[in-house]
Amino acid sequence: MAHKIDLTLDCADPAKLAEFWKLALGYLDEPPPAPYKTREEWLAQFDLSDDDGDGAWLCDPDGQGPRLSLLKVPEPKVVKNRMHIDIRVAGQGSAEERWARITQHVDRLTAAGATVLRVDDGHHVTMADPEGNEFDVA
Repeated sequence: MAHKIDLTLDCADPAKLAEFWKLALGYLDEPPPAPYKTREEWLAQFDLSDDDGDGAWLCDPDGQGPRLSLLKVPEPKVVKNRMHIDIRVAGQGSAEERWARITQHVDRLTAAGATVLRVDDGHHVTMADPEGNEFDVA
């Protein structure tokens, strides 16, 4: 049996970056585990003395994709990611229709603060989120 994975992204401003990644992935804020009413209430049961709880947790509304945790860290990003997210834009159709959907999503993400780093015409676009984390839109 395969194990599920979560993705964790260190960042300076979890709330701001969460808004970007909700747009990028179509994700929602993840509710706290039952029976807790807030994530803070849930976190209080653990001895996390070095964790101030400043983070954001996102989930796929269909329950298919991995959870994305965004956790605040004091240091800035300084080098290229060793692992990155590939956003696979949904939909069927010809290569031209697919590329049009990709470029439309790239335009939305650019308007939300992302930066285009490289375009491989017809295949994918490499971007950076508002804090510089690299990802591809394909």
